[in-house]
Amino acid sequence: MSQENLQAENKVKWLKIIDFFEKRFDKKPDLNAILFLVGIRELGQLPETKFTKEEKTLLMHIANCKVLSYSGYYKQIGFNQDGWPVWESALPIPNLTLFEQENLLRQHIIEYFEQEEIIQFYEN
Repeated sequence: MSQENLQAENKVKWLKIIDFFEKRFDKKPDLNAILFLVGIRELGQLPETKFTKEEKTLLMHIANCKVLSYSGYYKQIGFNQDGWPVWESALPIPNLTLFEQENLLRQHIIEYFEQEEIIQFYEN
């Protein structure tokens, strides 16, 4: 598949992810909101009270680690005493521009939604 076709396919998949969240939350999410929700999903629990600012940051870190683990950048090494996933760096992340970082994350979020079978991108 050519690079242009791959980019076009990823754009369609990304828009499908955006639509998935818009239909559930009546709001168009940005990249950070999607990462936050992936982090909550990976945590697998909701607190009785709202997440603290520190917990929200940690949830986004968990999501970043999870999606970037598909390329081997991170590996999960267990859970902390509160049951939160703990990750460690496995490979250095390339030095990228902000635009390239966002594209890398989007590509990996798409892979996450495919691997976790959250969204079916192709009809059977």
